[in-house]
Amino acid sequence: MTTSTVDPTRELAAFLRSRRERLDPDDFGLPKRRSRRTPGLRREEVAELAGISIDYVVRLEQARGIRPSVSVVEALARALRLNPDERAYLFALTRHYPRGSDDVATTAPPPLAGLVEDLSPLPAMLVNHRFDVLAWNAEMAGMLLDFSTLPAPHRNAMWLCLAHPEIREYYVDRDRVLRDGVAHLRTAWAAHPEDRALTGLIAAITEHDAEFARLWSQRDVKLNGRGGKAMRHPELGPIEVQFEVLVPVQDSGQRLMICRPADEPTRLALSRLRAS
Repeated sequence: MTTSTVDPTRELAAFLRSRRERLDPDDFGLPKRRSRRTPGLRREEVAELAGISIDYVVRLEQARGIRPSVSVVEALARALRLNPDERAYLFALTRHYPRGSDDVATTAPPPLAGLVEDLSPLPAMLVNHRFDVLAWNAEMAGMLLDFSTLPAPHRNAMWLCLAHPEIREYYVDRDRVLRDGVAHLRTAWAAHPEDRALTGLIAAITEHDAEFARLWSQRDVKLNGRGGKAMRHPELGPIEVQFEVLVPVQDSGQRLMICRPADEPTRLALSRLRAS
């Protein structure tokens, strides 16, 4: 079998049919019927489960060129009981972006926590889209601070930059770091409108920190996935690192930050930190 350039409309039709036909009516508590000519659910049953018209399901499965709205795609994904990978595929076919999950990670999955440790001797940490720090290795703790000494609500990179008495003065170009961080946070806020905890965090910081409120009002947006930071380390003196932020495919709501020395003096300084 050969494949050609994807026709999203035809692939959407075929995908919806295949997902519908694999479902077991017994799993839905549907009434028994004497004959089912095709496997799986009927179109009218999917329409009822999704809260849309039968005609709409028919037109989708016959590739008549309609493009369902985000709400219809969400409803079909639920009705067809799609797993996360299938849901993402359905959104891709309809040229929509899936809405964020209501479940926001507040702890690091063990595989990612282990990866953070294995990245030593490079400083590394794992954060969620709110900037909550979920995991870190000894090198990151030595370069910044031991996050375990902070109460959980304060293990947040934005809060640290604004309010922690040492971290506030840590960055040589603090204005740029803070400006980029606020722009990144606004981008995350727009992508996760259902995250009430994030909205509450932003409201609280805006109310109590004039500097944050001023930057937030400028509505700058940025995906801050790569760059450099110059710091004044209390023990090592001036250091400069390059950072890279990676998004795990299986945990797309989390961010893995890895730092590398930007120059030879920093490399030697971090080596002394590891040896201490």
